[in-house]
Amino acid sequence: MMFDDPRGPIEHFSWGRFTICGEHHSTGAGVGKDIRLVGAGVSPWRERRGHKLKRSMITGVYDQDVDILVVGTGVHGAIRCPDRVKDAIREHGIAELILQPTPQACATYNELFRQGKGVALLAHGTC
Repeated sequence: MMFDDPRGPIEHFSWGRFTICGEHHSTGAGVGKDIRLVGAGVSPWRERRGHKLKRSMITGVYDQDVDILVVGTGVHGAIRCPDRVKDAIREHGIAELILQPTPQACATYNELFRQGKGVALLAHGTC
């Protein structure tokens, strides 16, 4: 599965590789294969461990003027988000949570970003 959108900010995604604002991110390059994106600012999403999200894994998106959090659940959608984590995200003031396989999450993020929405992305680049 791949994703391409030259208009960006996410220009390309394929297994374990992102190109965001012209910079490449993968294992051994850029911030890595799991990314956090707020606006056009990319950083590593190191807190993700395993395929079941925990509250402690949702980082760097609170207090960032984010209304919508998009979570890229992996190429094959392996990541699960328990209801208690969804509730915690809403309790932190993020009104909408979108969980999608990472290729679709990239497309959703770009669209919302271009609409001027307060959007963030936490994306797993494999599985």
